[in-house]
Amino acid sequence: MRSLVRFAALAVMLVAVPLVGTAQVPQAFIGTWVMNVAKSSGSATPDRSQISRWETVPGGGLKIVNDTVEATGKATHVETVTMLDGKEAERKGTEQPSTRAYTRIDDRTIQQVTRVNGKVTTTQRNTISADGKTRTIVTTGTNAAGQPVNSTTVFDRQ
Repeated sequence: MRSLVRFAALAVMLVAVPLVGTAQVPQAFIGTWVMNVAKSSGSATPDRSQISRWETVPGGGLKIVNDTVEATGKATHVETVTMLDGKEAERKGTEQPSTRAYTRIDDRTIQQVTRVNGKVTTTQRNTISADGKTRTIVTTGTNAAGQPVNSTTVFDRQ
């Protein structure tokens, strides 16, 4: 009987440990990132500046705080808490109701899908450089006005 219990416990651990590992936040993303305007490009109107803070939250989640000064000079503060499980997470601080679904691809890549008023607008792929000093976001889709978006935004680790 004891060997059966030990076998069952081992089987549960072998299944559960890899699942916990995939849900965890990739440590390469944690920290403060400052947008490098000179290295960023694309069809979207570039922001004047953006500081993005990524931090872990209890339960294995991720909190992302973006403080942006738009090209018009308007300042915004947007916060999102996600579990990187592909489920929609509310973006607090946006003008229009929006969500983002974050999915961990690997230790250096996260994909996010943005929905505004329930409609998919953009898909972004966040990638951390091999040396961990640069985060690059490639964005495709449409903006709130329905115009095509195809941009690359580069951030430097602080």
